Amino acid sequence: MLLSNLTKILNDINTVLLPTVCFGCNAHLYRGEQQLCTVCRNDLPFTEYCFNVENPVDRIFYGRIAVKKASSFLFYRENSIVQHLIHHLKYKNQEQVGVFLGDLYGQLLKEDAGLKQAIDFVLPVPLHRKKQKKRGYNQVDVFAQKLAFHLAADFRNDVLVKTANTKTQTKKGRIGRWQSKQDLYILGNTENLNGKNILLVDDVITTGATMEICAQALLQIPNVTLYIASMAVVPLT
Repeated sequence: MLLSNLTKILNDINTVLLPTVCFGCNAHLYRGEQQLCTVCRNDLPFTEYCFNVENPVDRIFYGRIAVKKASSFLFYRENSIVQHLIHHLKYKNQEQVGVFLGDLYGQLLKEDAGLKQAIDFVLPVPLHRKKQKKRGYNQVDVFAQKLAFHLAADFRNDVLVKTANTKTQTKKGRIGRWQSKQDLYILGNTENLNGKNILLVDDVITTGATMEICAQALLQIPNVTLYIASMAVVPLT
């Protein structure tokens, strides 16, 4: 008991000297709060989309790619809590944000018994090796690892390879100019993936261009069934 109380006191002293702040609003975090303060955590904009009912993320990919089911955890808007979280994850060396979001979403997904039984492998959208070396990590990896843990699936980050250090979003068209020259994402190690159910994971879905290109590569694997998930999605207008 004495040791426990001493640990709490030392933690409180450390918080005063080196206060941790909420990634959503920059308020100081108090004991028991992690990544987000209680107010921001309660204000998270959950999509409430699931994997057993059609939702707007499914419709992004209709007529574009053969996806079994798609969903996303949160809504992404400019100057929002979610934008701040993902900014810290990608650019401020705060990998724990990915762990935090992966745990929240993973606990939700594992309640869907059908999905938990279906998914064999969870794959993150990869970064180009130069960008990953510069950043030090792929921001999607830890999120995908947590989803794999909760779904009792295997995490693999050696299946997809990004061939160029270039953006794939709307400024370059839905697929991007690079795609007209060569494949932006190619297959790496596809061992044991034939006939499996794959959950492809990214941080933010905007137009769906990145997921579409990755899916095109993955669907070259014989008899795979593809699911899609992301930390967040830009609301469709």
